Amino acid sequence: MSTARLEAFSDGVIAVAITLLVLNIDLPSLSPGETLAHGLGRQWPVYAAYVVSFLTVGIIWINHHVMIGRLRETDRTILFLNLLLLMSIAVLPFATKLMAAYLRHSSGQHLAAVIYSGSLFVMGLLFALLNAHILLAKHTMLRRQMPLARRRQILLRSVGGVVPYAIATALAPVSPYATLAICASLAVFYALPIGSGGAGAI
Repeated sequence: MSTARLEAFSDGVIAVAITLLVLNIDLPSLSPGETLAHGLGRQWPVYAAYVVSFLTVGIIWINHHVMIGRLRETDRTILFLNLLLLMSIAVLPFATKLMAAYLRHSSGQHLAAVIYSGSLFVMGLLFALLNAHILLAKHTMLRRQMPLARRRQILLRSVGGVVPYAIATALAPVSPYATLAICASLAVFYALPIGSGGAGAI
């Protein structure tokens, strides 16, 4: 089975998800006497959550392209795992809006952070599972065969992001700000090049 339809459908879902993120940014509601600059500045959690989520989805798109590009063909299991991954990506605009809205609230901020980082954790886990299935169980379907050591190296990099997301989720009841900072750091980490794989290649 060709990978063309898988890539086309995935690109469409990811494009919609990353575009929906900007809809979370509304014009500020100004109080009497409040300046526009102050109103815009008051919305900094919205901007921060948007940047982190946009970078995360963008990096996932890059790495998804690299991961599927390794395949010569696909099968039903790969399609199903990919569908689950896309489901986790599609929910990120909601999780981002929740995080932005409640980050500075005295009530609900911790639960919002749990849902946000938990969504990213699930996305990272599903990406790692799909990558593991491709690199280990279905390595005979790769366009170019790679030594086991290299396949394990690639997989280790993708699995490595799951643990920090779990830590970010565990810290959410303590500090939503720390949760957001960890998620931002992971986006930067996966944007960095590795070996000859190109920027963000995992």
